[in-house]
Amino acid sequence: MIGAGRSPRRAVAGLALAALAAAGCRGGTSAAATARESVPSVPVVVSKARRGDLPIFLAGLGTVTAYNTVTVRSRIDGALEKIAFTEGQLVVAGDLLAQIDPRPYQVQLEQAEGQMARDQALLEKARLDRDRLQSLFEQGTIARQDLDGAIAAAGQSTGAVKIDQALIDNAHLQLAYCRITSPIAGRVGLRLVDAGNMVRANDPNGLLVITQLQPIAVLFTIPEDSLPPLLRKIRERADLPVDAFDRDGSARIATGRLLTADNQIDPATGTSKLKAIFDNADGALFPNQFVNVRLRLDVDAGAIIVPVVSVQRGPKGAFVYVVGAGSLAEVRPVTLGPTSANDVAIRSGVGEGDDVVVDGMDKLRAGSPVRAAASPEPGANG
Repeated sequence: MIGAGRSPRRAVAGLALAALAAAGCRGGTSAAATARESVPSVPVVVSKARRGDLPIFLAGLGTVTAYNTVTVRSRIDGALEKIAFTEGQLVVAGDLLAQIDPRPYQVQLEQAEGQMARDQALLEKARLDRDRLQSLFEQGTIARQDLDGAIAAAGQSTGAVKIDQALIDNAHLQLAYCRITSPIAGRVGLRLVDAGNMVRANDPNGLLVITQLQPIAVLFTIPEDSLPPLLRKIRERADLPVDAFDRDGSARIATGRLLTADNQIDPATGTSKLKAIFDNADGALFPNQFVNVRLRLDVDAGAIIVPVVSVQRGPKGAFVYVVGAGSLAEVRPVTLGPTSANDVAIRSGVGEGDDVVVDGMDKLRAGSPVRAAASPEPGANG
């Protein structure tokens, strides 16, 4: 009887304890859910990882240089009679630039021609004397010595005529030098000597300077670490395009091609000098102009591409934030490939179509709820 009376009371107490425990569990679960709901979402901007071809560029600072620069000087002494160009004029090879007074050299030509006529007459007389003495020597009338003298005189006259011909040719050459013509096609600079002045042969200042603008060259430098892959391309005779941008790098001025690389590295700066050539048909490039240069070295085909701003650095290496299931932030370690101006190739860690955070990652942690907005401008190659 006693055991039977205690059993109902124990059962009631157990039920009460179970009810209290269930109520406590429901209360804890509700509190945890409320705590999660109270954490604010972090607003971020995302960009989808895409698959595409990523151009690989080498960038450097460059200076435009004339493909050829010629300081035009006189080859003779004389009075500058005429200036036949205007400053800034575009000329072609053979155009008349200046005229030196030719009269002194015309007189020298006439003098050489007169001396030539005299020596030719002496040569003719010497030959006749030689032929006549040759006949007399064969008849035994004269001695051998007389004939040898006649032969020597004829030879001397022949040499004198050759000297006269050289003097005449030189006089013609000096007359030709009186007309100063353009050796190349290009743009004429400022006039350095005015008409009426005496000019001297090989005056160091010259008469004018001509710069060749079409084509035109750009000299620029790249880090020495970037030189080995470039030299491989040069040995393969690859045609490497080069773009020239303005001072702030916002507008492309011209497009050309790489011509060659220098044969040594500058030890002071650790850079190598390259030379590119541009057609410059529109005259957009001008000597000594400063430009930003971008050389397309290669193309990484079929790569997973994300904006370069999405890549973060940590103690364990590079990583990105990806918006995963439930709009929660995930930390993805990544292996990086080539980098362009705006994009980077991802070798592992991100797949095509993943939403990669490009803005707002400074407030993110792994598992943080996020409120994502798409990037207004997807990353552009290069």
